Amino acid sequence: QVQLVESGGGLVQAGGSLRLSCVASESIFSINLMGWYRQAPGKQRELVATDRRGRITNYADSVKGRFTISRDNAKSTVYLQMNSLKPEDTAVYYCAAGVFTPTYWGQGTQVTVSS
Repeated sequence: QVQLVESGGGLVQAGGSLRLSCVASESIFSINLMGWYRQAPGKQRELVATDRRGRITNYADSVKGRFTISRDNAKSTVYLQMNSLKPEDTAVYYCAAGVFTPTYWGQGTQVTVSS
């Protein structure tokens, strides 16, 4: 059972930046999929970005060019750098880990972007 703890959320003005962190309870070196998902009020949870073994990244069209996912295996940590934030990025952001699809989830961190 991998436990994931997110941090770094908060309130930011449109155009600003935040960096989310997700620390895993065990080494992520052998974890194929690490990712970030988000859920806005009244909407379904959606993919934001995924990283497969540090080699292949995938982004939602809505965040391409603004968000960057990265992992530090030595620190068992995955990051999501979010730049040029927009009000529509407001959501609870969840860290996830798994093989081909997410199996383990964090508790989420709130990101609120004001206009």
